[in-house]
Amino acid sequence: MGKDPNDTDAAKRRTLEREIEEAKEFDPEDPLFGLTVEELSGPRLSRRAVLRLMAAAGALSALRFAPGLGDVAYAQGTAGGHLKAGWAGTGEIQTLDPAQINQVLEFQIASNVLSGLTHINPKLVAEGDLAETWTVTPDGLHYTFKLRQGVTFHNGDPFTADDVLYTFNRSKNPDLSIQSSVLAGVDNVVKVDDHTVRFDLKAPQASFLVKVLERSSGRAMAIVNKRAIEEMGASAYGLMPVGTGPFKVTAHQLGQGVELEKFADYYDPSRPKLDKVTITPIVEPEPLAAAIEAGDIQIIGGNPPAAELIDRFVANPDLVVSQIPGPGFQSLWLNPWKDPMRVPDFDKPFSELVKEKGFMVRLAIAKAFDRADLIKRALFGRGVPAFGSINPAMGYFYDDAIDGTSEQRFDVAAAQKLLADAGFPGGKGFPTMKLTITPAGRREGQIIADILKRNLGITVELDAKDFPVLIEEFDANNYDMLRVGSGGDYDPDDGLVDWMLTTSKFNGPKRDKATEAFGYFSDKEVDSLTAQERVEPDLAKRKALVQQANKITSDKVASAFLYHPLDILVYRKEIVYPAESRIPGLVDLDRVSFA
Repeated sequence: MGKDPNDTDAAKRRTLEREIEEAKEFDPEDPLFGLTVEELSGPRLSRRAVLRLMAAAGALSALRFAPGLGDVAYAQGTAGGHLKAGWAGTGEIQTLDPAQINQVLEFQIASNVLSGLTHINPKLVAEGDLAETWTVTPDGLHYTFKLRQGVTFHNGDPFTADDVLYTFNRSKNPDLSIQSSVLAGVDNVVKVDDHTVRFDLKAPQASFLVKVLERSSGRAMAIVNKRAIEEMGASAYGLMPVGTGPFKVTAHQLGQGVELEKFADYYDPSRPKLDKVTITPIVEPEPLAAAIEAGDIQIIGGNPPAAELIDRFVANPDLVVSQIPGPGFQSLWLNPWKDPMRVPDFDKPFSELVKEKGFMVRLAIAKAFDRADLIKRALFGRGVPAFGSINPAMGYFYDDAIDGTSEQRFDVAAAQKLLADAGFPGGKGFPTMKLTITPAGRREGQIIADILKRNLGITVELDAKDFPVLIEEFDANNYDMLRVGSGGDYDPDDGLVDWMLTTSKFNGPKRDKATEAFGYFSDKEVDSLTAQERVEPDLAKRKALVQQANKITSDKVASAFLYHPLDILVYRKEIVYPAESRIPGLVDLDRVSFA
């Protein structure tokens, strides 16, 4: 008899679980203690170092659910061919400039065009990309990277240490980049020689290789080309960025998609497999479904496909539906500058805030959602109830008790009383509100409207906008209620720094600052707690700070948090999509081929 592969998988699982537990046994004041310089150095961290750093970053629980926990066997396809992709839920790709990207659907494409010093793999571990190797000082404060030699940009310019410094200086400038806060923990970047750079950190940062240097989800240090930016200008560069990645952009017209072609001089001659990729934005769910079912497109990227399509795709023998845990959150945003939800000042104890009519309305709306029912009806069960921006993929930092402690927890009677106390018993006298959604989100929007009508007597009208327009209105605070969320959030800073600070890059950056002090939320205590957790070396203390900040944003209704979604990738069976490329939130195409 042959060896049962299930026995082998079980053994690997037991080994991994043992190593995970061992990784947690460290001094939280010095998470790097006991690791050798060799274990921390690149181009790939040792397994022990990876688990230790993930323990310090709170990501071990996410690792348990990540694909490819054991050895990965990579499928092989035929080189060449033209892949046609549909980008769901959007009418245009606005920018591919990493300094301006604020949407997952954009950095999914940019990850195929631009390189970073590192790139994340399916195990959520950073591996060398433009950094061939690296070393770390024992205190974890200084990272020295040896850069790949012989790498060229798409315009023929050689890649050197000067490009790393140029990218750093551009990205840390808040006037040029919305990613500047990502670099707050970096004290300095030094050019050692043409192919060596050193990053000096203000404090050890376990997530540094992913949060700061990773080419897609990190974005701040996705390497850009100085000459191209100066010659093209920032706007044109945003449409057709020049990078060192496996594909180069050959055409990009707003509203009509992006054309990518194989970069023949990519540093890895075995990649990419494909000759050409056409990416077409498709706003509506039914045309998207029809296109992939007919073979007009072979893969779906962009926003998640409409939930009502997934079971249909699963039942189609011509399609593959890959479902893995998704690191993100989805919310119903309530404009605090619009009556009757107006709250111009959140800097009060909850006991005082809950006496204000505008806040009563916000809390009533948040408490009216049976999130389990919403997930069942809107997502066909594919999601986890959300009560904050810290998602389950963050593992150690996730508060799995918040569903019972948050002021947003489901309670229809309490929600109805709050609305009545605010002057709208049974919804009587409550103005009709507009809910801004994308066309792909129409079905979910209808369910949200039904819940609010059934539980509170509130009437909500759907206002469908193409995704770029929706984001513009969100940034400008030009909405009553709005449905949008986040993806690619692997560290607490993704949920707090990017979303919940008064100065967060998504917090109404284009609002009228003369009349609106913040966008959707501002709380000095959250700002202070977040500033502390970002530099706190004690793992347990950082966890407490993160959960405290997250709880405040939940209790004070920064938004009505709805759910944490699954990451779903749909493609036709003639496509070979190797496990090595199945990274949560991304659509990396450099190893993809036709069967």
